[in-house]
Amino acid sequence: MVEGVEVVRGVELLVRQVSHWQQPRWSAAASVGNVSRADLVHRLVQEIANLAADAEGQPRRAVPRLDNDLAVPDQLRVVTADLLAADPSEEALARAAAEVDATRTAL
Repeated sequence: MVEGVEVVRGVELLVRQVSHWQQPRWSAAASVGNVSRADLVHRLVQEIANLAADAEGQPRRAVPRLDNDLAVPDQLRVVTADLLAADPSEEALARAAAEVDATRTAL
């Protein structure tokens, strides 16, 4: 059984891993795919935002890709809080936790 605490813990670990990064480190290629680390984390932000929208019964919306990559960890915190506030299903929490773990590994 996956709980919100597992998602929060994974997000906190990821944020600690990346929050001190400067722009060159964000721009570097991730270990998977042909994308930057910032793009990879932003993809995670979008996935969690989609899960939150689904849990709320709302339409999915694109999360803006900000010019400053240093804001991506804050975006991740916000969409995670949105997801948890939406009373998501266990399946949604499991998917969010798996996406967070996969992103941490790929960085």
